Amino acid sequence: MKNYFTLLFIFFCITLHAEPTDSVRVEFITCSPGSEIYELEGHAGLRVYSPGGVDVIYNWGLFDFNSDNFAYRFVKGETDYMVGGIPTEAFVRYYASEGRSVRAFELNLTPEEKGRLIDAININLLPQNRVYRYNYVKDNCSTRPLSLIEQAVGDTLKVTLPEGCEISSFRDAMRHYHANYPWYQLGVDIALGSGIDHPETPRAMLFAPDLAEKMLGDATIAGRPVVSRSYYLTGNELSNAVEPATAWYMSPLFWSIILLLSAGAVSFRDIRRGKVSRWFDTLFYGAIFVASLPVCFLIFISTHEATSPNWQLLLFNPLTIIGVAGIWIKRAQSLVFCWQIVNFVALILLLILWGCGAQQFNTAIILLTITDLLRSSTYIIIKCRQKRNDQY
Repeated sequence: MKNYFTLLFIFFCITLHAEPTDSVRVEFITCSPGSEIYELEGHAGLRVYSPGGVDVIYNWGLFDFNSDNFAYRFVKGETDYMVGGIPTEAFVRYYASEGRSVRAFELNLTPEEKGRLIDAININLLPQNRVYRYNYVKDNCSTRPLSLIEQAVGDTLKVTLPEGCEISSFRDAMRHYHANYPWYQLGVDIALGSGIDHPETPRAMLFAPDLAEKMLGDATIAGRPVVSRSYYLTGNELSNAVEPATAWYMSPLFWSIILLLSAGAVSFRDIRRGKVSRWFDTLFYGAIFVASLPVCFLIFISTHEATSPNWQLLLFNPLTIIGVAGIWIKRAQSLVFCWQIVNFVALILLLILWGCGAQQFNTAIILLTITDLLRSSTYIIIKCRQKRNDQY
């Protein structure tokens, strides 16, 4: 959601005063995916409508880019989001302007359940409760309102995945919705560890509003359908503001293949002439070293639960600085040789872990690992030859 609209939401924190009667409608709202990376799974909220009275959509996905140290705190895991309300007309007008649909699922609740749900919303709107610690897959704009519905009814939603849907883990869902943004997905795959690869229940998949939209129609709660009807406030099932797919020649997979082929050519040349191309290794390991810094931050400092364990630390680790600087220092060649042996073993272990399914790796990362193995083995082979020649 754009910055100005987020701030508008923050100031429209409307508290409910409507009496829960049969005339009051409470609806689960879903918005189709947008073009920003934080909009790719869609958006969700709760609408409370009373004829001639309140008509407000409550949104648990608000954040303020301008807050102090927002980017640092977000990366560290201190992702503070908040809930706020805005008149339905303004909400729908915004999404319509972006070419995105807004769909309403009228909840099949008794007057007492509606009253409990409205009370829960009011409690969430209190100043001391308005801000909460956001979790991308377990506590977000979709899971919060759904949990309130379950709390009001006193039962758990029972859902099934859409027919033909092969999403079984959080990473599967992310890759599905990030398909047109491969560089973003590469960053997600590097940053998040094995915790998002475990099989999850269909209920857990409701973290993605777009999946929730597809599953709520057949969902039940307390032995009855949770939705009495659904309709579009704007747009239709074809509305989607996601950018077109990245061209294949601009994808990380393509460039990782180019890097591997380049490393193969350089390594072949190095072995033939018996000398390591230090400039290539400096650039290559320098890039890996730079990437290792945020990876280590996420694993050892960040409070994001999904960032650790992350076996890609075997590839992205600060020890690669040895391959960057040590290769230029004559007295450090023994250190570089020992590190390359350790590095080679670590990379083999990483591929074994991938093959065993310990963690799903991006294809570009697999190719990068093979590239690293190629350069590591090239260095070891050349140095072993030089030592053997020195003995004769």
